[in-house]
Amino acid sequence: MSKHFLAALLVISLCSLGPARAEDAAAPFDGDLQRLAEILGSLHYLRGICGTNDGAKWRNQMQALVDAETPSGDRRTRLIAGFNRGYNGFQQTYRTCTPAATVAIRRYVEEGAKISRDLTARYAN
Repeated sequence: MSKHFLAALLVISLCSLGPARAEDAAAPFDGDLQRLAEILGSLHYLRGICGTNDGAKWRNQMQALVDAETPSGDRRTRLIAGFNRGYNGFQQTYRTCTPAATVAIRRYVEEGAKISRDLTARYAN
């Protein structure tokens, strides 16, 4: 499932999700992007404590998302805050990999893949 999620993120990063917008104008897909950012932050933390040797893979995916979307102002701040919220939320809860953390990883990969597919289907050029 992780390969599908990464492939979908790659499609998003390669295809700008729309034309340039005014600095703080909200896009119709901003809620989905914020949720995806939160999922990436969660995975960045959880995969790290579960010893998957992903390194900065999930952070790099977040950077690719930001680079593809090129948000500025409040939109950029909200995306980064979503990533940090996902990371910090699990950092406060899990210190080591547990069965529950493994389940959370699986669920977040599935949810992130679905969001990526839906965004690509709806908004990719």
